[in-house]
Amino acid sequence: MTVNRFWRLDSRPQGQDFAAALSFQQEELAPLGAGEVRIRNQYLSMDAGTRMWMSARTDGYQPPLPLGAKMAGLGVGRITESRDPRFPEGALARCFGQWADYTTVPADGASLAVLDEGVGDPRHHIGALGMNGWTALVGVRETAAIRPGEWIAVSAAAGATGSLACQIARNLGARVIGIAGGPEKAAFLREKIGVDVAIDYRNQDVSAEIARIEGGVNAYFDNVGVPLLDAVMPHMALHGRIAVCGLVATYDSETPLPGPAAFDQVLMKRLRIEGFFLPDHLDRADEFFATLRNWVGEGSLFVPFDETEGLENVLTGYARMLTGRNIGKVVVKVA
Repeated sequence: MTVNRFWRLDSRPQGQDFAAALSFQQEELAPLGAGEVRIRNQYLSMDAGTRMWMSARTDGYQPPLPLGAKMAGLGVGRITESRDPRFPEGALARCFGQWADYTTVPADGASLAVLDEGVGDPRHHIGALGMNGWTALVGVRETAAIRPGEWIAVSAAAGATGSLACQIARNLGARVIGIAGGPEKAAFLREKIGVDVAIDYRNQDVSAEIARIEGGVNAYFDNVGVPLLDAVMPHMALHGRIAVCGLVATYDSETPLPGPAAFDQVLMKRLRIEGFFLPDHLDRADEFFATLRNWVGEGSLFVPFDETEGLENVLTGYARMLTGRNIGKVVVKVA
C-alpha cells in the first residue's frame, strides 16, 4: 500500500485564512487508469494565480476548484507509473497537478511535459526556465512590446515573475523601474537584478517617484492591479502599453472590483491595456525554453529560491508568497 498525503480544499478561504479552508489528508493510492501518468512530486510551485481557484468566482480565468477536491498547483518530480509511452517511468516531469506526494494526471494534459535533465536543479523548471520565466518573456517582449531605450515599470518586482520581467526587459535594452515593498527588496532589485530605479512602495510615494521619469513610462508590467495601477497610469508616455499579468491585490475578493481611478488616461495618453494568460501559450514551450536557457547560461537571468521544507508546511510557503514576505521564487520541497 502506498499512502498519498495531500491538501484538500474544504471551504472558500476568507481573506488569507487558508488554514481554515484547507486540510491535510491522506489516502491509499488508487490504481492508475488508462492514459494516466503518476508523478512523485519533488517540488511544488507557489503561485498567486491559484488563489483564484479557491474562490467561488466563475468570471476568472480558471473555473473554481470544487470543494472537497485536492488543491491544484504546478509541480515537478519523477514519473513513477505511466500508461502512456511518451512519458516513461523515471523521467523528470512537470505539470499542473495536486498539492500532494503524488500527482495523477491524464497524459494528454496540456501542461504535462518531460523535462531536460541537463538543467541540473529541477527547481529551475518551475522558476526561470518554467512558467514564471515564460510569463515574463511573453509579457515584456510581446504584450508590453518593449523596445531598446524605453522605460518599463514592473510591480511585485522582487517576486519570481516580476524579477524575471525586470531582467528580460534589461536584456532587451530597456530601462527598468522595479516596484517592491520594503528596503530589503529595493536593495535586491538594485544590487542583484540591476534595475535602473528601485521604488519601495511602503516607504516612498510611487506616483511621485515615477513622475521623475522624463517623457513618462513607455510600458508597465502589472502584477498587482489597483492601487499601484493608479500610481503609474498618470505617468505613462503617449501610446504606452500596460501588460496585465496578475492582480494579486484583488485575488481574495469574491466580487469584481472597480477599475483604476485614472482610467481617463487611457484616452488622454492613447494607452493600450492588454491582459495575457500563459496557458494560452503552452504550445510555445520549446521556443521559450531555448531563449531563457541561453540567458541563464550567460548569467543574465536568474531567480533566487525561497524554499519551505515539507508538504505538511505548504500553507507556510503559500502565505509567504501571497503576503509578499518572499524574495524570488517560493517553492515547497515535498520530501
